[in-house]
Amino acid sequence: MVDFDKVKELREETGVSITECKKALEESSGDFDKAKEILRKWGRELAGKKSQREAGQGIIESYIHPNKKVGVLVELRCETDFVAKSKDFGNLAHELCLQIAASNPLFLKEEDIPEEFLDGEKKIYKEQFKSSTKPDNIIEQIIEGKLKKYKEEVSLISQPWIKDDAKTIKDLINDYISKIGENIEIKRFKRFEI
Repeated sequence: MVDFDKVKELREETGVSITECKKALEESSGDFDKAKEILRKWGRELAGKKSQREAGQGIIESYIHPNKKVGVLVELRCETDFVAKSKDFGNLAHELCLQIAASNPLFLKEEDIPEEFLDGEKKIYKEQFKSSTKPDNIIEQIIEGKLKKYKEEVSLISQPWIKDDAKTIKDLINDYISKIGENIEIKRFKRFEI
């Protein structure tokens, strides 16, 4: 039998349903940290299943930085109007606005980056190694590594979350998908700066 106080604590910390928290604690033999990891794993699996469902409802969230020099608009979609009006969904939309205001992503996903944009970056990296004595294959590996890191930096979904750099924005969204139980998608965003 699982201790109800642990179930309650896990529920408060993760926001996942009491039933799921109880199952995770049972599966982990009462180990709180293992139960959290199990819930995270289940959340990723759930997010994968939910991603096929149409997100036809949602909200547009705005954020203006206190200095009035940075503003953000985010279109966040979900499956039902009920979820779109929920506090959790609104909180996620606000967190995404803060992320965009702070980190200035240029694209939503890495797949959205145009090839010519990446080619320009490759040219810059190659120029940096022009006088290097390293072998070409090593230089190519270094350039590929730099390009991968660059794509993560300019893509919102791949960026580390500003409030917990152990999580990416994709992880954050997946956490909310498992918490809310619906597909959630960022359709588009726009950042303004003076």
